[in-house]
Amino acid sequence: MTGCGSEGCSEVMDIAGDMRGTCGSGTSKEGATNGPYSTRMLVKRNLTDDPPVPLTMEGTKDVSMRIMVGRADGAPNFSLRQFLVASGGHTPRHSHDYEHEVVVVGGAGTAEYDNAEYPLREGDVLLIAPNKLHQFRADRGSELRFLCLVPVSFDCGKATPGS
Repeated sequence: MTGCGSEGCSEVMDIAGDMRGTCGSGTSKEGATNGPYSTRMLVKRNLTDDPPVPLTMEGTKDVSMRIMVGRADGAPNFSLRQFLVASGGHTPRHSHDYEHEVVVVGGAGTAEYDNAEYPLREGDVLLIAPNKLHQFRADRGSELRFLCLVPVSFDCGKATPGS
């Protein structure tokens, strides 16, 4: 990877197509801040660039996450996360007062949604409505990988967890 070369760093592409490294501080190697649309830079990451971070929240089993684009990148409205659920693992069974969209990018599993179960496979797309109980399980003999789009804030400005 080009850029600063340390953990927590990624690349951004400015509108001229030049690549610059960015670090976890939200500033580029060249010192430009990544505020909401302030630098006119394109954040570019690969799904495998950064190591996934294990989730330790209650109700999870063998789940890790990568934030692909979020608040730290200056995204003013949405955060895109990648979840990896190891075979036999699951996310917590929970609900919240914001919607999120999910795209299954690998493996297979089951989505529990509003007390019903739905088989999942690569290519499936889901809309999880606000306040609906839901959970994702890798219970079909393989890892389950999915992208999840959430708002960066909810309920009048509270930061969305994991955004």
